[in-house]
Amino acid sequence: MVRRTRFEASMDKRRALHAAEKDGQVADSMEVRMELVKRMNAGELTLAQVQDELKKIKRNAKKNGLVTRSQAFSRG
Repeated sequence: MVRRTRFEASMDKRRALHAAEKDGQVADSMEVRMELVKRMNAGELTLAQVQDELKKIKRNAKKNGLVTRSQAFSRG
């Protein structure tokens, strides 16, 4: 019987998260988050607006048939 270390398990979860993001299954992917940060840095949004938008994206994830990053990581 081969036992996996916590590190290996965490790396497997991270790989699963990246794969889910690549497949477009994650509502609040790094791409979406980076776009929000770009808009904030350009002065279009404030930090509070970015945080509110991210909360809205996470809240609507299930309705849109997607998962959040934390859910994708947990499933991995």
